[in-house]
Amino acid sequence: MFKWLENHHRKEILKQPFPVQWREILKDRVTHYSFLNSDEKNHLEQLVQVFIAEKKFEGCNGLEITDEIRVVISAGACLLILGLPHDLFRKLITIIVYPSTVFTPPPRAGLFITQSLIVEHPQTAILGQAFMSGPVILVWDAVRREARHPESGHNVVYHEFAHYLDMLDGVADGTPGLHSREQYRIWADVFSREFFQLRRKSKKGKKTFLDAYGAKNEAEFFAVATEFFFDKPVQMQKKHKALYDVLSDFYLQDTAERERHCKRNA
Repeated sequence: MFKWLENHHRKEILKQPFPVQWREILKDRVTHYSFLNSDEKNHLEQLVQVFIAEKKFEGCNGLEITDEIRVVISAGACLLILGLPHDLFRKLITIIVYPSTVFTPPPRAGLFITQSLIVEHPQTAILGQAFMSGPVILVWDAVRREARHPESGHNVVYHEFAHYLDMLDGVADGTPGLHSREQYRIWADVFSREFFQLRRKSKKGKKTFLDAYGAKNEAEFFAVATEFFFDKPVQMQKKHKALYDVLSDFYLQDTAERERHCKRNA
């Protein structure tokens, strides 16, 4: 019954044509949109239309939520699930958007800290943050810049929504819900090898293809790898083919071939 209501609700949303101005935003502000074929563009637009209808966007620090903000963020999130079940984000209600870098508040002082003991707790600058039960927090100036410039290898929307996918099984461990037992086996082998290789090289200060931030822990490694899978897929396939392949098998997308095909036909 509830599944029927959900599907009926979404069918009603999709009876409305995709707004022309939203499509122009995708063309002008989301570089990856140009890599998609016509069927993929149509599917992404449907996902974006449903996502915007179902989620609540809240602006902070004076930021006014516009169609550009809704569409660019939704496109990045929905690109991750272009080949996956469309209801993976169903439990997410709110996306909080700040205009620029956010500083997390320092932790509250514990009961054992007295006036004679001063403990410094520096604030941490963040561009995004995802929580297991929501919300997802994003910084708009980073979102806007990175959607236009995938060559940077950084995309905070991909990163935070990869975290959200990872946490759907109740734990942030760098392993989202996979499609088969065999896939779990291959994933564990490849991700472990690649993660510890990145950690060893980053500790020695060696240059790495993947951002060294991915060496922090397994959850960050998956989020960083996701950014590169969508932003720099051709290079990733050449430099880290096994990692590319397991991500391709999970997301059910061949982003490297998509980018090559687009550039061949440009």
